[in-house]
Amino acid sequence: MADLRTTLFGVEMPSPWILASGPLSYDATGLWEAYRAGAGGVVTKTLRLEAAINPTPHMVVPRSSNLRATLFNTEKWADLTWEQWAEKELPVMAGHPGMLIASIGHTPAEGAVIAGPVAATGTVDAIECVAYTKATIVDLVREVRMAAPKIPILAKLTFNWGDDLYPAAEAALAAGATGFTAIDSIGPTLQVDIETGEPTIGGAGNKAWMSGAAIRPVAQAVVSELAVRYPGVPIVGTGGIIQAEDAVEMTMVGASALGVCTGPLLRGLEWFGRTSEKLSAWLDSHGYANLSAARGKALPKLHAVEDTNKLTFGFNPMLCTKCDLCVALCPYDAREMGGGDKPKTPTLTQILDEERCRYCGLCVEVCKPGSLTYTNWPRPASY
Repeated sequence: MADLRTTLFGVEMPSPWILASGPLSYDATGLWEAYRAGAGGVVTKTLRLEAAINPTPHMVVPRSSNLRATLFNTEKWADLTWEQWAEKELPVMAGHPGMLIASIGHTPAEGAVIAGPVAATGTVDAIECVAYTKATIVDLVREVRMAAPKIPILAKLTFNWGDDLYPAAEAALAAGATGFTAIDSIGPTLQVDIETGEPTIGGAGNKAWMSGAAIRPVAQAVVSELAVRYPGVPIVGTGGIIQAEDAVEMTMVGASALGVCTGPLLRGLEWFGRTSEKLSAWLDSHGYANLSAARGKALPKLHAVEDTNKLTFGFNPMLCTKCDLCVALCPYDAREMGGGDKPKTPTLTQILDEERCRYCGLCVEVCKPGSLTYTNWPRPASY
């Protein structure tokens, strides 16, 4: 089976999974349970000067079945004081496997107070800085670097910063960060119960932050851009990794390790062991001796300019089930079936009106049996 051991900041982890800051990392007990379940690293809940008081309820799942393994939350930072973390929770983590990362936020003043005592516990391998604006993350990193000069620092980035995201990443490195966590939850979002009109989650304005499967494509876009801009800088790819293939994809766009929260939260801590087995098996079956062999594989294939060449299509009538989705869903009415009414017969043909076709590719995407394919572009794998 393929080797899943992963190294981050010189520390070897038994698996690539890093439990992201969240409900499962509520205290030392939660951290140890994650390690025992198969996490290679853990991140504490975010430590601040004041302990959090959370609204109720503060975690709900989407009502839409289309949002697979996604979560809305209004959960805040640690509801234990930072002093309890420094004096009790972190010291009992001595002898932990893999990585132990302390999350600190959200202001420079808090970083200046908390980082030193946290680093002084001797059990923490890195600090993750969490803030909500570009200016704040940079100053927070700077204060943490001064308070803990020898410890690796991950700057946690959020897509919510828009155009400020990459300038923030650049400035955070200059201020002393040695890596990135990408990305934080996306929001704000809002969900209501259509039977009552009531919001489904507590908190001011009832707006929530979204994590899980729905944000993974966004996270991967950010990770890939960071990997290209800052080669060699470690990136904990975080956001929406639910199954083994998701982990492969995140690794192929440049992630050094894999942050997970919603997967084990919604599917239980058994998720770690189960997904490790599936990931190792997938890598082995595809000729990868270890996860590192797949790292960054997609980056050289990202196109620097738009490809506007016309697509060419192949059609295998023996796979066609005559579902007619390629015809019915073509927005330009450019396709029709010909040559017979029975599925999976050699007489079936595909007729394409090239003057109407815009080469959007939707016809190939909806062809579940794979009878309609590209001959000049790789069809994305479905899983």
